[in-house]
Amino acid sequence: MQAALEDFFRALRAADVRVSPAEAIDAHRTVEVVGFANRELFRDALCATLAKSGDEVTRFESVFDTFFDRRSDAVAPAPPPAGAGSDPLEGLPPEAQDSDLARMLLDGDGAALAQAMEAAAERAEVSKIRLSTQRARLTRRLLEEMGLSEIERILAAARRLGGPGEAAADRLEAARKALAAQAAAYVERQHELYAAGSGKMLREEMLARKALNAEGGIDPVDLAMMQALVKRMAKRLADRYSRRRNVAWTGHLDVRRTLRKSMGYGGMPFDIVFKTKKVDKPSIVAICDVSKSVAAAAQFLLTFLYSLNEVVDRLDAFAFSGRLISVNQVLDDHPVETAIFEVLKQIGFQQTDYGRALEDFAEKHLDRIDRHTTVIILGDARTNYANPRLDILATIQQRSRAVIWLNPEPDSYWSQGDSVMNRYERFCHVAKTCNTLEQLERIIEDVLRTYIPR
Repeated sequence: MQAALEDFFRALRAADVRVSPAEAIDAHRTVEVVGFANRELFRDALCATLAKSGDEVTRFESVFDTFFDRRSDAVAPAPPPAGAGSDPLEGLPPEAQDSDLARMLLDGDGAALAQAMEAAAERAEVSKIRLSTQRARLTRRLLEEMGLSEIERILAAARRLGGPGEAAADRLEAARKALAAQAAAYVERQHELYAAGSGKMLREEMLARKALNAEGGIDPVDLAMMQALVKRMAKRLADRYSRRRNVAWTGHLDVRRTLRKSMGYGGMPFDIVFKTKKVDKPSIVAICDVSKSVAAAAQFLLTFLYSLNEVVDRLDAFAFSGRLISVNQVLDDHPVETAIFEVLKQIGFQQTDYGRALEDFAEKHLDRIDRHTTVIILGDARTNYANPRLDILATIQQRSRAVIWLNPEPDSYWSQGDSVMNRYERFCHVAKTCNTLEQLERIIEDVLRTYIPR
């Protein structure tokens, strides 16, 4: 039963019910106490152990009923033979006598067939199904593991012989079709248990790697999924970095604190203390280019940052195409998903001018930067051949803790045309291509984890 429970935990995880290793151990101990005899008690005990919210309780009950309901696996018995008490294989070719599957089918032994199907499914690895397109192939593999090829050879031989074997062949053919239907239903149930959400997960994995500045923009359906995906990414990071941490410097002895603790033991260093470094919540200033080629990436960056309220000490957001404005008020008054359109109403459709935007920032907002601030700039650094004002970016670098530039274009484009990214790069602690949600999550996590020391 331990293997069945492990498969059940995997089905729960596929249904988005989180089961940690510690919770799995607790569930095994719970089952040892309550046993399996009372189905209701068994289900309620597991539910109390594993489900942590109302939604998880609903998903748990659905998975439990699907996983432990074996009635759908019962194979319909074959019609009885013509003569009571006669050999069900009578009339079939001699090779049928050596076929266990043929005997089970013509005996109508549903219990034995169900056990054989479970064993064959394990050999065929049906529980590893991930996509709906795998169902037909896995159904055939399951039947092959049960001995379908042998049944087909027996039927072909019986048809060639003809005569009295035709009736037995008809009964075996009917049983074979019933078995095939049941195998398809079994695989469908495994798909429901282990792969119902895999299609969505695969779609999300593809969207996480989708270029944010793709030609033709992002499909509205994909956009909604990507916005939800960004929020989940942010929540995952927030859960991971929501508390301030003291991280030990492995191997770096704190001599002063160790000596102080040893005074109570006559100078013997019984308690060894290692140095630690505090990882504080970062203060972030985000400066986003919202011109047409970068607007989608800017929207996702702002969504990401504004979903990290728990782990960001302070966030100031600015946007520009020609002139630069603060968008904190816009983001406070509108959902992040629609705020970018409100920003575009104010400053959109202007010629991109990085130098003018940096001048606006230096004149009105430079005091928002101090030695605890990480500055994140999102843009393609295409200045339309205007003055890039490198001196202002140098000042920002000197005042801030770190400057991170996220460019949606590949680095091979950074020195082509009107791009001055290769010149801006000198004043950045980090300059990276960021053109997908996957890259964005990785970079933001680096900021939260290390807080980029000077």
